[in-house]
Amino acid sequence: MPPYKRHVFICTNRRPDGHPKGCCATKGAEEVRARFKEEMQKRGLKGQMRANAAGCLDTCPFGVAVVVYPEGTWYGGVKPEDVTEIIEEHLLEGRPVERLLMPFQKPKPSEE
Repeated sequence: MPPYKRHVFICTNRRPDGHPKGCCATKGAEEVRARFKEEMQKRGLKGQMRANAAGCLDTCPFGVAVVVYPEGTWYGGVKPEDVTEIIEEHLLEGRPVERLLMPFQKPKPSEE
């Protein structure tokens, strides 16, 4: 049994200014990470779920990148205001937030 029911990794990678790939840090990653930690604390989820900073998740065009395990669900373009929805819908109810899924995570029409 894993130590956490769900483990959230938030890319906080920082590249030099002007790097062609950009980085999640300049897109608000630290604010997203702080919001996850704050909201999880408010809900008493410490010990059950955890939010961690991660290095580069290599999905720079889709940043801020967030991955939820054990499902391996990848979210992109996450903003601080999206965190509550991810916690309530995915972490607590087990339903991924489809509007934030990275393109490679979205079901293809033949899979629906």
